[in-house]
Amino acid sequence: MELSKSHKGREHEIAELFMATFSASEGTDEGQLIGDLASGLLRETPAEDLYVFTALADNVLIGAIFFSRLRFDGDPRTVFVLAPVAVKTDQQGQGVGQRLLSFGLEALRGEGVDIALTYGDPNYYSKVGFRQITETDVPAPFTLNHPEGWLGQSLTDQPLGSVTGPSRCVAALNDPAFW
Repeated sequence: MELSKSHKGREHEIAELFMATFSASEGTDEGQLIGDLASGLLRETPAEDLYVFTALADNVLIGAIFFSRLRFDGDPRTVFVLAPVAVKTDQQGQGVGQRLLSFGLEALRGEGVDIALTYGDPNYYSKVGFRQITETDVPAPFTLNHPEGWLGQSLTDQPLGSVTGPSRCVAALNDPAFW
């Protein structure tokens, strides 16, 4: 498996991966929603506000993750939120996602990003260092439907602590449907 920070020329393939993966697990409507999110992130987000990491096997896309900038009005630290994440259905359960997440987080550390956040399954994301946080300590852009899934980690030697909001996400994520 090859892990990469490059996604150029694979935009359509990435969007299709998200649509197929989420359609298989959550239904066609969710697949379309997340496929459109992936397309929107790729099309609309300035390069300095987006990281896309991919996993390839024999030059075939088997996984992809997005980190997009989350700005906090009262905090100077650099924060990126992980969303969405997809691993090809027939490749799930083989460590592809965990390796891709670890690769992405290490790349963010190397780029000087201070904090990584995500909104998802605490059991899964804790395997790569995410811990539950509260909306009081780290305000989300929208009220969370499942606040137990709000997770974060410091990518520096400093503790995460509180982050002073309010927060603003990139345009493609700026919809309460994702929160």
